[in-house]
Amino acid sequence: MKRKSILLVVLIVFFGFSKTNAQIKFDDKMIGAVQKGLAGFTFTDADAAKLSKVSVDKIDSEHIIAGATDPYMIRLNKIFGKYTTGYGYTFNYKVYIIKDVNAFATADGSVRVFSGLMDIMDDNELLVVIGHEMGHVVNHDSRDAIKAAYQKEAMIEGVASQSKTVATLTGSELGKIGSAMIDSKHSRRQESEADLFAYNFMKKNGYDVNAAESAFSILAKMSEGTQSDFITRMMSSHPDSKERAETAMKRAQMDGLYKPYVHQAAVVTPVKTSVKTTTKKTTTKKK
Repeated sequence: MKRKSILLVVLIVFFGFSKTNAQIKFDDKMIGAVQKGLAGFTFTDADAAKLSKVSVDKIDSEHIIAGATDPYMIRLNKIFGKYTTGYGYTFNYKVYIIKDVNAFATADGSVRVFSGLMDIMDDNELLVVIGHEMGHVVNHDSRDAIKAAYQKEAMIEGVASQSKTVATLTGSELGKIGSAMIDSKHSRRQESEADLFAYNFMKKNGYDVNAAESAFSILAKMSEGTQSDFITRMMSSHPDSKERAETAMKRAQMDGLYKPYVHQAAVVTPVKTSVKTTTKKTTTKKK
């Protein structure tokens, strides 16, 4: 009881001062101390999935999404459409029409791929990246990430539930959590485990595992080019891309599957549309 009372006082002081005096600053250590007080509340897989779903809906509303007949969506459906269920999850997927090179997956099984990523990777390389993101979901990294984002937002906005359950959040709060999901920084161990998941996913389903080395090599080259600043920020929590490529190559060598990968041009099969034609009947009057 004493410990809970101390925590309550800290929360009151924190929220009271932060709302009455905007000039007061709190360092990371103090914020971390308050966050620990929110760590004990119940946050289940179902909570993570529910919160992820509403957060993803918020993100979706802020992006241009490829329609069913868009070449990007046709291609993604061809690549990933057969893997919508598995590992205890139902995956749903969409393409954001945006030039950024990125993809993410959330605890509810939502997979979002940026068109900029699809522009630079072939089908196998793209499946490696999607497999990596699936790995974060299956390994519960995505659940842990949204829990951390929720705790941070709950602490800042004062929405922590005293009933030890997830509180209802406003649209702006969901937007912040959604952004945190996209930019979530998993540990290097989690990233390496997700890489391994992607490699095993390719191997299990009969794809060329050497695409893993190729995908990471592409990211490594981009980090040296014109998009280096963006790629560096995106990959800051990941192991070095060159290192990841070498690790993938060594795995393929150990499995006796290694061979230099040849990047393939993406082929999108256009949608066949049936055109209905009508023949106009003409009648002639007898004179």
